Amino acid sequence: MALILLLFLLFTVSAVSADEDAFIGVNIGTDLSDMPSPTQVVALLKAQNIRHVRLYDADRAVLLALANTGIQVTVSVPNEQLLGIGQSNATAANWVARNIIAHVPATNITAISVGSEVLTVLPNAGPVLVSALKYIHSALVASNLDGQIKVSTPHSSSIILDSFPPSQAFFNRSWDPVMVPLLKFLQSTGSSLMLNVYPYYDYMQSNGVIPLDYALFRPLPPNKEAVDANTLLHYTNVFDAIVDAAYFAMSDLNFTNIPIVVLESGWPSKGDSSEPDATVDNANTYNSNLIRHVLNNTGTPKHPGIAVSTYIYELYNEDTRPGSISEKNWGLFDADGVPVYVLHLTGAGTVLANDTTNQTFCVAKDGADRKMLQAALDWACGPGKVDCSVLLQGQPCYEPDNVISHSTYAFNAYFQQMGKSPGTCDFKGVAAITTTDPSHGSCIFPGSKGRNGTISGNGTSLAPSSNSTTSGCPSQYLYSGNFVTHSVIIGVLLVSAVFL
Repeated sequence: MALILLLFLLFTVSAVSADEDAFIGVNIGTDLSDMPSPTQVVALLKAQNIRHVRLYDADRAVLLALANTGIQVTVSVPNEQLLGIGQSNATAANWVARNIIAHVPATNITAISVGSEVLTVLPNAGPVLVSALKYIHSALVASNLDGQIKVSTPHSSSIILDSFPPSQAFFNRSWDPVMVPLLKFLQSTGSSLMLNVYPYYDYMQSNGVIPLDYALFRPLPPNKEAVDANTLLHYTNVFDAIVDAAYFAMSDLNFTNIPIVVLESGWPSKGDSSEPDATVDNANTYNSNLIRHVLNNTGTPKHPGIAVSTYIYELYNEDTRPGSISEKNWGLFDADGVPVYVLHLTGAGTVLANDTTNQTFCVAKDGADRKMLQAALDWACGPGKVDCSVLLQGQPCYEPDNVISHSTYAFNAYFQQMGKSPGTCDFKGVAAITTTDPSHGSCIFPGSKGRNGTISGNGTSLAPSSNSTTSGCPSQYLYSGNFVTHSVIIGVLLVSAVFL
């Protein structure tokens, strides 16, 4: 027991720190055929209040479109250019002059990502990876930009071996000749270790060992949490366990003060029969919970309260990408800017409210308690001043005659009547926002474009006069207080491969 306590103290006091609160960023892809024009992409970023983006190259048109926006940009050296840069200081200097110096300060470039998962994807370039970082950094020093722009390289989490329990994790020993000088470079320049973290793949490859809820950040009972027997730290999600495994792997090489930034993380919204958990609901759940986790500055069990800034993969679906169905469906948006789903970001702030079409509706949650629904329905049709007359027998929205259908109409009418303001689609947890129009048959919901393409209010007033007594709802569970909690509701938006 004494040894365990000693290890616990030793492992939890290492001096990792963060200069700022954690942020959520987005990845923007390089395949322009799957994206709108650069100016449209930037317009979407600004509309979604996204302040951090990562590019997979240093595309001139995109960098020019980002000029004077203040958005912090991470540009990348593609793998195919890595060998040339890693073998020639002059080539690196030319790359920096063409892709960095030509755009700053108008474009707020704050980091350079050199290659992508080089050690696992392009191992023959491993021996020149650190040289490439040093050459690019030297060019930044020569231009007095090294204080503004950090240099690092993203790694696949698969370079971490024996990753659970995290305290036993270590980097693949065969890459020590690269990792040790790389970590020395990151430490000396104040840069972060860049890591790609995909709990989806860990879950898929675990053959049922990893529970889906554990991968999706869903709440777990204490007896279901994973416990590191060496440190007694409890892990409630895969993401934190992987990040802490990276911290411990660095500690194994005697580096304890290098922060981590997650350059890619996400969940696919569609897959084939071999990927049944690549669904819109799971993608929504993962990204929503991830964003909330990051922006709350929760940190990890090893470093609680330490920012783990994360870029979501990705902003747009990539319909022309080769490979499986899931490979094409990591985006938060389709190419036309329509959100694939509206993220559930209650309390997460004002970033990435990703309903760009303004076509959102409030509906009853699947599986919600019937008594809670009835109570919320009574409130909406009473104190909430929703005109529920269309729910009466013989009226357009009477059928189907059940509490789920009727409460969905009432919740949405209140949501629309309140201008879709934050917190007006909650009803003590039994309501949720959707981009799917719940209108059916002749029952056209408020906020719907209806069959003629015009915004519908169902032809009735949403706020009846104070002497109106018609609600269409039996008052079985009337609440006297306001049923709607005014918490912040946010959607999200991500860029090719970063929030209610």
